[in-house]
Amino acid sequence: MPVLDSHVFDITRAIQLAVAPVFLLTAIGTLINALMGRLGRAVDRRRKLEDLLRAFEGETRESMDRELAVLAERIKLVLWAMASAVLSALLVCVLIGTAFLGAFVALDLSRPVAVLFVMAIGALTLCLLAFLREVFLATMADRARFVA
Repeated sequence: MPVLDSHVFDITRAIQLAVAPVFLLTAIGTLINALMGRLGRAVDRRRKLEDLLRAFEGETRESMDRELAVLAERIKLVLWAMASAVLSALLVCVLIGTAFLGAFVALDLSRPVAVLFVMAIGALTLCLLAFLREVFLATMADRARFVA
């Protein structure tokens, strides 16, 4: 009976340790949802501009070309941010699986779990930096449109 109690304790501990990464997964999912919205708006704006582009010449067309270039950069940044967020979420999932595996097989997997956590946070940091840059570009592009 003591072996069973020990095993149940290990599994219970693994579940407790998995709670924080699950909250992290929720936050990452929310971030991906926000990024999807921004991507959709940028793609829609790009399509609209591309349709209108043929009807304009001169300075107006040059302005539209500049906006298309900014939109292309924004779309690229959102895609990088989403890829980083998904990578972070995948690493968190592997981290949770590794923690449970360690509890079931009674192995010390604390080092791999720590490495996975650092990698997940690193990917999340890259996501947030790309997101911040995209927001900055969007803000500056809107400001330039209103000033012109």
